Amino acid sequence: MSEADSGTVELLLARLADTEALGRRVAGLLRPGDSVLLEGPLGAGKSTLARALLRALCRDPAMEVPSPTFTLVQEYESPLGPVSHFDLWRLDGPAGLPELGWEEAREGVVLVEWPDRLQSLRPDDALAIGLAPVVDDADGRLARISGWPGRRDALLALPPGAPAG
Repeated sequence: MSEADSGTVELLLARLADTEALGRRVAGLLRPGDSVLLEGPLGAGKSTLARALLRALCRDPAMEVPSPTFTLVQEYESPLGPVSHFDLWRLDGPAGLPELGWEEAREGVVLVEWPDRLQSLRPDDALAIGLAPVVDDADGRLARISGWPGRRDALLALPPGAPAG
């Protein structure tokens, strides 16, 4: 783990299981109204992290978590209330978000893949996790974590395999 700058922490996720563990750890710290933004190129591990987060948040490790690439949003019920998983890959910008229920979804937890499409609607208080493949390592990922100053510290203080809460 290293401090890339005052607002971003870099974390090496050496195995697929580490990416999943990060998702579970984030799930344990979520509150209604939170936004988690997953950034990175195709194949970076965004969907892997999202699946682990959603399964932990909904307390169902075997839950089917389809990619919302074609539906644009998948909705779930969790003990925290509604959770909306957005995949904005196919959008050019925020114009289509009202029809997808963006404002209503913000009352619960929102998980967003390809958050650059949000543009001016990007939540200022979001936790942003940028994932990038590690060169010459099929399972390795570099996570750049920013936002959530107080909770980010709690997230990073947890042992690698431990869920929060």
